[in-house]
Amino acid sequence: MAAEADFEEGDEPSFSDPEDFVDDISDQELLEDILRERPQEADGIDSVIVVDNVPQVGPERLEKLKNVIHKIFSKFGKITNDYYPEFDGKTKGYIFLEYASPANALEAVKNADGYKLDKQHTFRVNVFTDFDKYITISDEWETPEKQPFKDFGNVRHWLEDSDCRDQYSVIFESGERTGIYANDVKEPITVEERARWTETYVRWSPKGTYLATFHQRGIALWGGEKFKQIQRFSHQGVQLIDFSPCERYLVTFSPLMDTKDDPQAIIIWDVLTGQKKRGFHCESSAHWPIFKWSQDGKFFARMTQDTLSIYETPSMGLLDKKSLKITGIKDFSWSPGDNIIAFWVPEDKDIPARVTLMQLPSRQEIRVRNLFNVIDCKLHWQKNGDYLCVKVDRTPKGTQGVVTNFEIFRMREKQVPVDVVEMKEGIIAFAWEPNGSKFAVLHGESPRINVSFYHVKNNGKIELIKMFDKQQANSIFWSPQGQFLVLAGLRSMNGALAFVDTSDCTMMNIAEHYMASDVEWDPTGRYVVTSVSWWSHKVDNAFWLWTFQGRLLQKNNKDHFCQLLWRPRPPTLLTTEQIKMIKKDLKKYSKIFEQKDRLSQSKASKELVDKRRSMLEDYHKYREESQRIYQEQKPLRLELRGGVDTDELDSNIDDWEEETIEFFVTEEIIPLGE
Repeated sequence: MAAEADFEEGDEPSFSDPEDFVDDISDQELLEDILRERPQEADGIDSVIVVDNVPQVGPERLEKLKNVIHKIFSKFGKITNDYYPEFDGKTKGYIFLEYASPANALEAVKNADGYKLDKQHTFRVNVFTDFDKYITISDEWETPEKQPFKDFGNVRHWLEDSDCRDQYSVIFESGERTGIYANDVKEPITVEERARWTETYVRWSPKGTYLATFHQRGIALWGGEKFKQIQRFSHQGVQLIDFSPCERYLVTFSPLMDTKDDPQAIIIWDVLTGQKKRGFHCESSAHWPIFKWSQDGKFFARMTQDTLSIYETPSMGLLDKKSLKITGIKDFSWSPGDNIIAFWVPEDKDIPARVTLMQLPSRQEIRVRNLFNVIDCKLHWQKNGDYLCVKVDRTPKGTQGVVTNFEIFRMREKQVPVDVVEMKEGIIAFAWEPNGSKFAVLHGESPRINVSFYHVKNNGKIELIKMFDKQQANSIFWSPQGQFLVLAGLRSMNGALAFVDTSDCTMMNIAEHYMASDVEWDPTGRYVVTSVSWWSHKVDNAFWLWTFQGRLLQKNNKDHFCQLLWRPRPPTLLTTEQIKMIKKDLKKYSKIFEQKDRLSQSKASKELVDKRRSMLEDYHKYREESQRIYQEQKPLRLELRGGVDTDELDSNIDDWEEETIEFFVTEEIIPLGE
């Protein structure tokens, strides 16, 4: 260059700008590659969290503390660095942890803040970058901005139906269409129907508040009068879901999302806020649900090899910070009426198999039952938790074949006594009466399949009430209210149906729905639906509606019908005494129902009632609108009448003056005699 040629070889060149030099190179040109990444002041420290209320320990206990901290916080992601400040040979009571990503740090803050390490130490966790936010907080109180209220309408409006119709969901056209219908004796009434509402199937929440639909990107919840979308949960490739009994939490499973550092195969969500509460790893979903909930939703439990882990809500942390070590545990189940867990362990060398009942959260064992020569056990709770039946398959010494014992635990009695019913035939099905003390057993081999009905009596005995032989059945379906049941021979048994009244063990009706794959009772126990699903059988897809006595009411043929689910009802708000009073006065109410039934017998009567109801609704709307206009015009009336309110007859009584007026009414002349 010419400028470089002006100085002699060996001289140091000057790099100073001349006085009249103008710097016309922008930061965009000079640092384009760096600015493209949009660096921020917090970059590098937004993966750091501060954990306060950590135990203050000396050098001899520091390593143990680090192991405990690492075990707790490594669940939220990979920890790349940690720092334990010290003073006078002890830790200061707070620490710094750095994660591999900011997302891990946020997860740790969300899940570990409020974590109770012991009685004296409850963690407070913050992201390091929050310091600036807290420093700049004004000392003056500012009223929080009011958030807009999202009105989803009355989410339990279907319970207010004047005719007390229950609803059910139907998927048809190979899953392309989903409809919600109100049940009616004549024909289903369409409530809502949409195309491609779900990509696989649907689920109702336990109390019927929400309808869950499945999509590749997650789950959507719908509710209210017009089934508006209430909540969304993003979980890629979700396949299975489960609700807590209280409807507060939703559990989703996806085989696509799990990673070693960030467990996302199973996610527990808060239904009301839509927030993720916690993620878990999952090796196999073969026994879904992985987590089983207590009846009040306060606890949920999971079984792994030799371990039973019980978690509590809303923290989603382990109860008492540790799992139960139960060598060889095979299965467990919560009581539907109390916070009691039942689990069983198989035999191990000279130690017999045992069934244990454990009270939560105290972990007190309230009953242990030892069992011998056990092949397998199944746990069956009665709906109210009054009884537990443990079906025990055994091979007694010196005999061939399998013997089944039904070990009946009386949960409401002192020391939980156990009664035993032994059966030497193969067991096909077992089911408790939901609100009673009877149970039904299908036993034997085709074609000699028998059904036996037992009654658990208060005197400590179990009585065989009745046995029907030569039944075409492989499933038992009790009415939700008890007393009535359907014995069904599903799929391979060509849909044979038997309707039984167990109060006197009479066979009310025998029918058939050829190739039926499913049986669904409505929540009231008045109706039952049998169906042939396109998912299991490619022809004759339909659902039939029956009365509880076995009288066929409807045959609904839907193109490629897939699934029908009744909408559950929440528990009644009536007390036991109120229900007794209603039953006592049932004859008084039955007259009203009979009158309604007579009106609904003919289509003309139904149309007349609907027309009158529509006219009454129109009148009420017109009246409300007229009253609104009348009130809006009141200022104008006052102005026109000089401020005198004439809307009420006695509105200006103080201004009244009393005046007596006499006027001639009539005259009558009476002649007097001489």
